[in-house]
Amino acid sequence: MTLAKTPLHSLHLELGARMVPFAGYAMPVQYPLGVLKEHLHTREQAGLFDVSHMGQIRLRGEHAARALESLVPVDILDLPLGLQRYALFTDDNGGILDDLMVARLADDELFLVVNAACKEQDLAHLRAKIGEQCAIESLFDSRALLALQGPAAAAVLGRLAPEVQTMTFMQFRAVRLDGIDCYVSRSGYTGEDGYEISVPVAQADALARRLLAEAEVQPIGLGARDSLRLEAGLCLYGHDMSTATTPIEASLTWAISKARRAEGVRAGNFPGAGQVFAQQREGVAEKRVGLLPQERVPVREGAEIVDADGAVIGRVTSGGFGPSLGGPVAMGYVAASHAALDSEVWALVRGKRVAMKVAKTPFVPQRYYRG
Repeated sequence: MTLAKTPLHSLHLELGARMVPFAGYAMPVQYPLGVLKEHLHTREQAGLFDVSHMGQIRLRGEHAARALESLVPVDILDLPLGLQRYALFTDDNGGILDDLMVARLADDELFLVVNAACKEQDLAHLRAKIGEQCAIESLFDSRALLALQGPAAAAVLGRLAPEVQTMTFMQFRAVRLDGIDCYVSRSGYTGEDGYEISVPVAQADALARRLLAEAEVQPIGLGARDSLRLEAGLCLYGHDMSTATTPIEASLTWAISKARRAEGVRAGNFPGAGQVFAQQREGVAEKRVGLLPQERVPVREGAEIVDADGAVIGRVTSGGFGPSLGGPVAMGYVAASHAALDSEVWALVRGKRVAMKVAKTPFVPQRYYRG
């Protein structure tokens, strides 16, 4: 299979990246600095990530917000201009088709960022379900996406456009960066303050080089991106959630807007609402939880979770070493009877039991800038 390349492919090679297949793309998993140092550098300074494999989609039309709201359990109608929200596409059983970010560019215009592995099916889903109600424009081939993350991100990007420093978490606006027309959101996937920058494909390489020229910035690969998001307690689609899990099971009840809940002013009217509301009322058999291994043994995705008697009660969906925490971290699904904080459970790693405790996420405090 031929892998797709992002607009920064040549730059990654020039920087000495080790490339791996990911979601159909050749992506940098690490640079010569190494995953551990890349992770810590992002927490301490600023890291630049190429996330151009993600899908960008524009919806236009006076009914665009109402149309999109029919597919997600999120308040889109009242989404203010210049803000974005986290959303979930659900299916008729309440399963999660994908998670995404939705920003309001104008009264009649929305901007979506969806996961790389799901972008073609998400586009097809939108066109099939709401294509007659609004214009749906794929930006997959015309726009790249960069993420500048870490405590120095605001100072760095502020040198190119001072106004970004006054933005707060989840704000979204059109910004001119070094003469390039971009869309900038103050958000990210690391738990740190930072920005995601949508840039025209033709200018992506130039903007990336401009940012990397700043002393605080290092290029960061997928390896550190994964350990950063895991420490921040953030889900990875296809691992920590899927069509086999609902927002309630995935501990994403917070992502269901107040207006769309059973008692809300626009209750339901999203796929699978009946199942989701029933689970809110009656509870679920298993839930996603944070897990802290009590030994210095990494517990990886796929490991079975057992109780004191050795009965299987769940599975690990993400796991690895947390460099900032200084130890292994994991997330997974356990039976509701074992989901309370500090519950003792065990993972089976190469036939041996590794003690774990159910823990609160994020494992490392999030540092989003809220003003």
